[in-house]
Amino acid sequence: MMVSSETAFVNQIASGGITVLRTDFAYDLPEELIAQTPVEPRNASRLMLLDRKTGATHDAVFSDLGTYLRPGDLLVMNDSRVLPARLLGVSAATGAPMEFLLLEQKREKVWEVLVRPGKRAKAGARFVFGEGLLAGEVIEVLESGNRIVAFTCAGGFYETLDRVGQMPLPPYIKEKLKDPERYQTVYSREIGSSAAPTAGLHFTNEMLDDLRNRGVKTAFVTLHVGLGTFRPVKADNILDHRMHREHICLPQQTADLVNETKANGGRVIAVGTTSCRTLEACGQMGLPLKAYEGYTGIFLYPGVSFTVLDGLITNFHLPESTLIMLVAAFAGYGHTMAAYREAVEKRYRFFSFGDAMFIR
Repeated sequence: MMVSSETAFVNQIASGGITVLRTDFAYDLPEELIAQTPVEPRNASRLMLLDRKTGATHDAVFSDLGTYLRPGDLLVMNDSRVLPARLLGVSAATGAPMEFLLLEQKREKVWEVLVRPGKRAKAGARFVFGEGLLAGEVIEVLESGNRIVAFTCAGGFYETLDRVGQMPLPPYIKEKLKDPERYQTVYSREIGSSAAPTAGLHFTNEMLDDLRNRGVKTAFVTLHVGLGTFRPVKADNILDHRMHREHICLPQQTADLVNETKANGGRVIAVGTTSCRTLEACGQMGLPLKAYEGYTGIFLYPGVSFTVLDGLITNFHLPESTLIMLVAAFAGYGHTMAAYREAVEKRYRFFSFGDAMFIR
């Protein structure tokens, strides 16, 4: 991407005078920097501070975050809770192994599911999990290749899922997770995600209490993270990428806190790209914010304007992903890619269980 400045880059995108390539968001990452296990305690991870105006960086520890926040700031966090959405079972007809991954609930005990191997999961096919504690029948095959599955179980669905399901860790994590709660935020409560909103994994309850005592406010949104988060961008020109949709909820109480914070000159800081997408999707509907529940397919890339955010806490994301594009949209393309190169040089830990960045 050869442009004279960040402003020139954004202006050229806006005028249609530049093609934004997927490969513009590539960077070299040694495999050993992909974090396989979470640090203990949660807030012992490293924290890179990035000034989005100047590109200046500073190295810190996540437990010191309060030093860089101000009374009147508002942290907005995603309270979605990860389902034990990975189901290992067998065909009821042949006993052949089958893996399901729950993606989205359509109605009671009916889910959209990713299946492997797909050729065995034709309409009408039945599968059993947990030695019969849970059964599922394919009722529709979608154009995407996903299936709509109706489940049956003797007890409550989520209680049964806790007994037979496994935590759906991202494919780049090879180590077995000893404690499933380490792939949940301490404030998770709304069940529905297929992956964790990982920026929030760094917080402890004690740290949140300390931040509130300092005058930092907290609020919650819900975005149920789907597998689209990990879906690679295949289009050469990122503007040709078809963004996935996710279910979001902005409660009126959170909308009121955001509006109040903006009016009082405080900063609205999203914890994670999911909180960011929720706030900005609602912001595009107009300010001041109003309560909203529905779906968003918002795609944030350099040149797209932000209407709500003043800061973003996030992890380090995969090369060429929509998430690094979102970060570049907020922090600036040049600042983002330089910060990522610096993070590699300084041996920061990357991805879901990795270190964090506070963009301000």
